[in-house]
Amino acid sequence: MSAFRLLLLPFSWLYALALRVRHLLYDRGTLTAKTSEVPAIVIGNIALGGTGKTPHVELVLRTLLNRPLDGPQGPVATLSRGYGRSGTAFTEVDRMDDPRAVGDEPLMLKRKFSGIRVFVGADRVAAMAAIGKRVPDVRAVVLDDALQHRALKAGLNIVLTTWQRPWHKDHLLPAGNLRDIPYRAKQAEAVIVTKCPELPTAEEQHQWRSRLGLRDEQALFFSGLEYELPRSLIDSTMTVPSGPGTAALLFTGIADPAPLETHVRTLFRTVQHVAFGDHHAFTASDQAKLAHLFSSFATGEKTLITTEKDAARLGTALIAGPLEDLPIAVIGIRAVILNEPHAFEALIRTHVATHPTNR
Repeated sequence: MSAFRLLLLPFSWLYALALRVRHLLYDRGTLTAKTSEVPAIVIGNIALGGTGKTPHVELVLRTLLNRPLDGPQGPVATLSRGYGRSGTAFTEVDRMDDPRAVGDEPLMLKRKFSGIRVFVGADRVAAMAAIGKRVPDVRAVVLDDALQHRALKAGLNIVLTTWQRPWHKDHLLPAGNLRDIPYRAKQAEAVIVTKCPELPTAEEQHQWRSRLGLRDEQALFFSGLEYELPRSLIDSTMTVPSGPGTAALLFTGIADPAPLETHVRTLFRTVQHVAFGDHHAFTASDQAKLAHLFSSFATGEKTLITTEKDAARLGTALIAGPLEDLPIAVIGIRAVILNEPHAFEALIRTHVATHPTNR
């Protein structure tokens, strides 16, 4: 830990005290939590961004959508705060919405998964009640980043931590990146170590369980990232040129772009990365900067590359503005369970299938 971070430790201790008091009030029932009346699956973490929540929300959605459950077949929904949007009110997301009104991740999910219902709302308890009324036959609701919302008691909590910086090697804010105390993760039904470079051995998996301090009954999974082929946003039938002699100007506004940058460098001979802050709203000035840089950074066949989430924030920039005539493509990112993928699928599907509303 740096000297500056050490100086911040006393503030982390004060923050820890406040968190422990809050959790104690919920644990003792002084503050009450409402149990969700519909199957609720929370994908959360106890650190700040960069653990891969969005790819794992997609993983759960694919698990529920690819092979229908026996019995009633209602729609699947997602709920998040809609980080970066203007306002906090409950609303349903439409494919044509402005990302500034609903958030980039919800809009991306709505456009990517046909048929799912996507909602945003800061008050998770009120939002879940509203979903139950608006979609009475909803099969399940996948909640993005709701672990800290103790007022809502979800049936299945899945907590993420990264291979590179797990919570046992981190500290609470502001000395570290943890926004909640690690013991909260021990209350979850499952933990996923994300962004693994490879499947750890059985002995290493046992060591991870010990280091994270998990309960015996908690499921522990390890996941990695897979990347789809670059897909043109201008013409879906077009093959994006890659390999020797090609170049890519990568621009991102995500918390941890390093794995994607590493992957892009395997596809193109020349790569330059322009990194913006997480959930960055691309202004006309940003677009002009990218267009100018693209015109001069390399010769030969070249492409602008970004993520699906970042593309959702570009809005009308693809049809009007400095980027409209440039070749621009996205690379989709998928989370995959490396150990016991069938057990992970069973965990999700059993929770939904055995919920009283789906029996």
